[in-house]
Amino acid sequence: MKLLTGLVFCSLVLGVSSRSWFSFLGEAYDGARDMWRAYSDMREANYINSDKYFHARGNYDAAQRGPGGAWAAEVIREDD
Repeated sequence: MKLLTGLVFCSLVLGVSSRSWFSFLGEAYDGARDMWRAYSDMREANYINSDKYFHARGNYDAAQRGPGGAWAAEVIREDD
């Protein structure tokens, strides 16, 4: 658990080094919201083997937000 926390913290610091904290955190929040929306759509669709499409859509939408969104998509994706 400590290793995971350390990795998340280091990736957050490296991702923020070139941008302001507020914009990065805003992008991360919006990216997490994109991932949640894709997950909710997947649950609502309830089709067999459709999870890869919705995961890919959530990752793409989050990554389009910028470095913060890409970071959020990567962190959330590793939990799957």
